[in-house]
Parts: sequence; structure tokens; C-alpha cells
Amino acid sequence: MAPTSSPAPARLAYIDATAGIAGDMLLAALIDAGASLVGVQRVLDALVPGSVRFVRSEVDRGGQGAVKIDVEVLVEDPPHRTWASIRAQLEQARGGADVPERTIDLALAVFGQLADAEGATHGVPADEVHFHEVGALDSLADVIGACEAWRQLGIEAATGSVIAVGSGRIRAAHGDIPVPVPAVARLALGWPTVAGEILPARRHRHSHAHSHGHGHGHGHGHGHDHPHDHELPAHAQGGPHEHRGRRVPAGVAPGIGELATPTGVALLRGLAATSGPQPMMTTEALGVGAGTKDTPGRPNVVRVLVGRPADDSAVPVADAHGTPTAALQLEANVDDLDPRLWPRVVEELLEAGALDAWLVPISMKHGRPAVTVHALVREGSEEATAALLMDRTGTLGVRSHRVDRVIRTREFTEVEVRGHRMAVKIARDADGAVVRREPEFRDVAAAARALDLSERAMLDLAKEAATGLAGS
Repeated sequence: MAPTSSPAPARLAYIDATAGIAGDMLLAALIDAGASLVGVQRVLDALVPGSVRFVRSEVDRGGQGAVKIDVEVLVEDPPHRTWASIRAQLEQARGGADVPERTIDLALAVFGQLADAEGATHGVPADEVHFHEVGALDSLADVIGACEAWRQLGIEAATGSVIAVGSGRIRAAHGDIPVPVPAVARLALGWPTVAGEILPARRHRHSHAHSHGHGHGHGHGHGHDHPHDHELPAHAQGGPHEHRGRRVPAGVAPGIGELATPTGVALLRGLAATSGPQPMMTTEALGVGAGTKDTPGRPNVVRVLVGRPADDSAVPVADAHGTPTAALQLEANVDDLDPRLWPRVVEELLEAGALDAWLVPISMKHGRPAVTVHALVREGSEEATAALLMDRTGTLGVRSHRVDRVIRTREFTEVEVRGHRMAVKIARDADGAVVRREPEFRDVAAAARALDLSERAMLDLAKEAATGLAGS
């Protein structure tokens, strides 16, 4: 009898909400960790077609690079929704090919958390709650998107950190209310929270230009899934100072604002079963998701670490740039696609998160010329990438096999050549010594066109600049 291989241990995740959490931030962190935004968009389109579009960007938050996901609402007057109508819509999607069962189950758990909290806050049955934020399409997108990204990454268990909820007071639809807002306070019952830093008056005076960047609701910076739009002063130690053009008495300082939104906390409670420190695990991927505001010295981000139990010797690991040593290679033979379409197909695979994508010319039966398209992807994203391949090429099937790789750590920096910035990839050996410096050719080509130089001459100039990089 042939030996049977043991299944890979379940994937684990750790959600770091020590700077707060919002729905769009968690979604962005999961996309950064390897989930396919194309696949997430496809699921959302199946539930609310033509209603929203996800837009990804790379941003800096307090000196940290992060992914930002914005949700563009495509309809002018989206309908109001109750928990009962949302639940019915999700249940109706069961059994179809467009929305995975696990995504539905996760979304139901998250929306259920929100319904219970809002119902208790307003004194109405959960089914009758008219969600201010969940009914809005952008936050509906956050919940469905995060649950689908979670499923794609194959996460089976998770732990969450203490939640920084913020401090101070905000002005909401129902008046002046304290932070955490009522729904967050109820959602956090049984979970460790911290109010967050209250800035001393002297320090706040020096950073007045950034005082709006701490919060996470509309106008505050963490996300877009809560309707609060103004912070009010909170008590703290310090001398007299000005806040938003008003004289504030001694002993009063502005609160740090709203750091956790109801949708963000509901997602954490619905996805993570336990709170505490990061469990022992071998991390395979790290995702960093950004909020809207950028506050110097306080990165406005949510982090997600994804991996497997640390005692499994077969766990694929990642190098310093987050590239896994184990991945899945997808491939398909195509003999009927217009050759002019292939460059965009490869670009879309890379934009969807593929580690690499390439084409190989082949000869099929009866001597027909064809192309094998390959995509190297992270584990957990193969389903969405295969769907993209079939959609863009018309192929009826995609093959998949696991590959193990020996890779060198790599990092990126920039050089400036004659006024043009270009990325440089630096590869290091196991001892940390630099073995290669390679300018990004796309940047080289763009600079060559702008300066009216040949690409070869520009490449020589870029390599010379890269050779002189300090510390590399």
C-alpha cells in the first residue's frame, strides 16, 4: 500500500488591534497577507452586483508601509437594510457557485454580533435593527470582503490582541457620546481593551496639525464604517492650550478619538475565538492594513500574521521580504487566445497577487502552436487565481501543484539618477552579504524615455548608482 501523506496543519492567524481596528483596515491587512482582491470583488459582485468597487493603494502610516483599501459606492441611493434582510440575502446565496459556504457562515457570525450589539444599545429586537453602518454599502463590502479574504487564506483558528478603543468624546447622530461608542462597548464585553494614550498638553500643542489623525471613523482615520464626525475634549493632565481654535482650560486635553469601530470589533470577535498574545506559530505571511489618517509617531494600522503551528517541520517559511519558500504553481495550455491579449493577462495575474507569472510557447496535438500560462501563487489564493485564469483566457481547466523553492532574501530601496527615482532590488545570501543589486527595469525604461536616452545607457547609469548605495 502506498504511504499516505498527513494533511497540513491548520492555518492560524493573529490579529494585532493594539492601534485599533476598523473593517476596511482588517480587509486591507488580509489582502496584504496574500488574499486576492479580484476574488473578493467577484464574491461581492455576486451578492450586490454593480454596487461597489474595491480600490487598492500602497501608503505610508507613521513610517510603516501598508495597504489601503477604499470602497467606491457605484449607486446613488443604496437601500436601507435590517439584520433580517441581510441574513436572508446571505442564506439565499447558499448552494450557488458564486459565494463560498464558509464566507457566508463567517459573514453571518459577524453581522449577528453587530445586530445583537445595536439591538441592545437601542432597545429593539436584533432582527428589527436598521444598521447605520452595516446597511451602508461600503461597510457591507468590508464585512463580506474580510470574510472572503479570511476564507481564501485558509485560516481555521485565530487569536486577537487587546483592542485599543480610543478615548475622549465624539459627536454622533444621537448627540455627544463617549468613546468607546455604545456598540463597541457592548461588542467588547469579555474582551480585553485599553483606552489608548491621552497626549499631554505640552506635546499636543506641538503636534496640533496632526490632532485629527487619531480617530477611525468618518474624518478620523481608521475607516469609513461609523458615522461619527467630531471629537470633543477629554480630561487629562496638563496646562492651558488651544484645541481647534478654542481655549481649553488647564487639566483638559483632547482625547485620542475613536480607534475601534463597531464593524472592526465585530469582525475581530467573529473571526478570532480567543484573546491573548500571539500563539506559537511559524509565520508564513504578514499583512498590514492602513486607516485613512496618518499620524506621525503612531502608525494607524492593523496587522495580521498568518502561519501554522510552530512544531510542524514542514511549514513553508518566508524570507525577509515576505516571499514564501513553498507556493502553488498554476498552469494551463491555451491555443485559441489572440496573442495581443497575453501581456495584459500576465499583468492581471500579478496585480491579483501572483508571486510570478510567465508564458511558455508549446506545440499541442496535430502540431497546433499554443502557450502554457503559469502563475506562482501563495497557498490559499489558488482558487481565486484559477478563476481569473479561466475568465481571462477561456481555458476550461487549470492544473495545480505545490513547489518548494530555495530563495535569497530580498529588499527594495531607491536611487535617483538625473532627477528620476527608480526602485532597486537588493538580494542577500544567508550571511546577509549583498550578492546582487538590480534596478527595476520598468523604472529604468521610463527614465530613459523621459531623458531621451537608450535603455542600455540608462541601465548602466542605474546600476552605477545602485553600486554606490550605502549599507548595501
